Amino acid sequence: MKQNKWMRLASNTLIFTVGKFVSKLIVIFMLPFYTSYLSSAEYSTSDLITNLCNLLIPIACLGVSEGIFRNAAAKEGDKESFFTNGAVLMLIGSAIFLVLSPLLSLFEYFTDYIWLIIIYVLASNIHSVCSQYVCAIGRTKLFAVQGVINTMLTVLLNILFLVGFDMGINGYVLSIVLADFLSTVFLVFTAKLYRAFKPKKTSGRVMWELMRFCLPLVPSTVFWWVTGVSDRYMVAYLCSDAENGLYAAAYKIPTLLTYVVVIFNDAWKLSAVAESEDREECTRFYSQVFKYYLAVMFAGGAILAVGAQIFAKILFAESYFSAWIFIPILSAATVFTSLDTFLGSAYFTVKKTGMSFWTALIGAVVNVALNVILIPPYGAMGASVATYASYFIVFVIRAVTMQRFIPFKMYPMKLIVNTVLITAISVVMTGWGSETWGILTSCAILLVSLVINGRDIILGCLDVLRSIRKKA
Repeated sequence: MKQNKWMRLASNTLIFTVGKFVSKLIVIFMLPFYTSYLSSAEYSTSDLITNLCNLLIPIACLGVSEGIFRNAAAKEGDKESFFTNGAVLMLIGSAIFLVLSPLLSLFEYFTDYIWLIIIYVLASNIHSVCSQYVCAIGRTKLFAVQGVINTMLTVLLNILFLVGFDMGINGYVLSIVLADFLSTVFLVFTAKLYRAFKPKKTSGRVMWELMRFCLPLVPSTVFWWVTGVSDRYMVAYLCSDAENGLYAAAYKIPTLLTYVVVIFNDAWKLSAVAESEDREECTRFYSQVFKYYLAVMFAGGAILAVGAQIFAKILFAESYFSAWIFIPILSAATVFTSLDTFLGSAYFTVKKTGMSFWTALIGAVVNVALNVILIPPYGAMGASVATYASYFIVFVIRAVTMQRFIPFKMYPMKLIVNTVLITAISVVMTGWGSETWGILTSCAILLVSLVINGRDIILGCLDVLRSIRKKA
């Protein structure tokens, strides 16, 4: 039993790594291209547009893609019924979004891009519903393949629209829309999703079951968006688009760690849902995985923080290099984002999504309050600190409350020591990262972090290898 669950987690993680992480790496390595063909102000605008769309996406589809995934991935239940009713809910939500879309004109900043925002949201929602269903029913390889196709299409269309047609912001956003649309067409015909959609299975009861699960996730996602993205709008408004462009570019480096989290979380949700029926086994599994996850996140965050200038030198155009100063604190913030995501999976697994709502609300309120206080005097650096503080507070709250549902071991001493180390690295690199002694001090702290976490990382790899050998 043990090797089966580890084998399942390892297999799914490997597949999602091929399908997502490799794809996301390609996007990261496109940063020199983006920062060469878009000014910092243009990059800021395109970033704000895509992030506004990411806010509207779960609202427009009523968060139904998560409900489809959770219910279709479970052993019991009619998978086609959940897909059909979820798709109907998504279409209803999209229709309501279209009716209300003229309200977007109230935001003068986005007036010229309303049409882009609308098609971005609609294309993303359809793609999300189809891809999440394909993943939930066990066709993870197809899910990974379409992820690669989606990324390659985005890159090729970016090159075509930015270089060939010189379309600027419109080209950047439109390439994402078309990539989502074409990926959806690929999924529909490859997975024969038109056969899974059966209007006769439309049911008010199933829709209500999906809505009861999904609706708390919508405001939760909105609040999470506020915590992670609102600072960019405030920096653009209170400072300038140019400074926000640098800040947005800096955020892309810690995103490397976020990509690892997204990939693992997809695989982890499948495994956690599969184990959720046995509470004792589920708790034990969470404890084991969290120990290894904790080590990888803190070690990875420390590496990104110390290597801030190296990453900026490699991935940014010269005019963006000064953005490296924001990377250390944002890397530390991303570590706690990752831990928040893991703890949030406990709410997802036991279908207590209301807790996601309340913890995300607290994080959003703290973040906005700190942004208002810190951005005027400190600019984007104040936004970085606000982001770190809010994610840390959410982590503490989730660490305490989720024990009621899955009381797994959280290794408090390792958490405390690692938190001190990653914070120390961030402070030293931000304050004295341009000086030799600052870099050397940060490297010394990094070495301590790697020593502390290296053992658990190795043990985690050995656990997976043992499970694979037993399976063979």
